[in-house]
Amino acid sequence: MTYKTNSSEQTEALGEVLGRSLRGGEVIAYLGDLGAGKTAFTRGLARGLGIPMRVTSPTYTVVNEYSGGRLELFHFDMYRLGSSEELFDIGWEDYLLRGGVCAVEWSENVWDAMENAITVRIDKLSEEERAITIEGSALCEDIEL
Repeated sequence: MTYKTNSSEQTEALGEVLGRSLRGGEVIAYLGDLGAGKTAFTRGLARGLGIPMRVTSPTYTVVNEYSGGRLELFHFDMYRLGSSEELFDIGWEDYLLRGGVCAVEWSENVWDAMENAITVRIDKLSEEERAITIEGSALCEDIEL
């Protein structure tokens, strides 16, 4: 399903709707260029999970962990990783076993580890407008802005 948003607030709102529908154990694999809105979507995702913490990009830390909501959120940035082997070296399987939600920016760098992921492709159409395609889960079919 593809949605159009016209501001970062609308992108966050779409992420929030998806976050409210998640049950735990999901992997969200983001696809999109730099500045497309992956972190904005994740801020909304966190809000939908009930996480009160401020969400920031994990560019320099590889993973940020957020708790305090109904599920934990593990926000990964794979931009600097060269392979899924490096992902497993940082404990990917341990994160999966914790039952939270793993949101993975630059997932294409570790695509072979994204089995059964919900994919969120964010295409920048203009400075503010985005086309956001969500696939991989029956839950996604119920999302309305």
